[in-house]
Amino acid sequence: MTSLAFSLFSAEMTLQWTAVASFLYVEIGVLVILCLPFISAQRWQSIFKWSIWNRLSQFWNKGFLTMIIILIVLFLDALREVRKYSSTDQSKDAKLHPNMFDHMHMKLFRAQRNLYISGFSLFLWLVMRRVVTLISQLATAVGTSAALQTQAESANKAAKKYMEDNELLKQALTDAKGEGGKIQDPEENKLLKKEVQRLEEQLKSSTDALKKSKSDLDTMKKQTEGLTKEYDRLLQEHQELQNQLDSGDKKDN
Repeated sequence: MTSLAFSLFSAEMTLQWTAVASFLYVEIGVLVILCLPFISAQRWQSIFKWSIWNRLSQFWNKGFLTMIIILIVLFLDALREVRKYSSTDQSKDAKLHPNMFDHMHMKLFRAQRNLYISGFSLFLWLVMRRVVTLISQLATAVGTSAALQTQAESANKAAKKYMEDNELLKQALTDAKGEGGKIQDPEENKLLKKEVQRLEEQLKSSTDALKKSKSDLDTMKKQTEGLTKEYDRLLQEHQELQNQLDSGDKKDN
């Protein structure tokens, strides 16, 4: 009888639970690929922009919600089976019949296995969508940060150029003055003053733009750091869940 029980333990899963288990392993594989450190977020974003994903995007939300509903239903069904075969009444009845006791333990084992499979599948399905969203946000933040950095550098170069031109104009005004501090050519002096005023206004606007760019750059850096921390946290949770799943498979074996 004991050999019969072990043979029942090793029997294949039903079609629906085989599909859920396969889906779970696919989720783990996709998450491992998404977490590979040598593939940058910009590369993933370029992959997400392929035309095939644009065609599937209109069905993505419906498919995502449908899969959540299916996994929740399977999880609740497995939970019901676990509670059913863990009840004390059936345990008392099973003790009276040794064969029935082994059969009850087999049913309980399968229910617990199905509970773990459906629960981890549901959790990793949510984690996978969150990881994809974080990767897209991180790529956007990095691209915006690079653009702001380029803009700040160009504004800094323009400000330096205007300052150098301002110094040259001041030097020209000093050289244009005659003895006693009088200006030899009033018209030329007026033109120089207007030019200096114009350059000072441009310098001021460039300085304001540079300050604004630096402020935006600091803000984007903080957002990027937050996204990176969240990405690392999800990666750590995924590793812990994978370790738990591996340990659960070892126990089942």
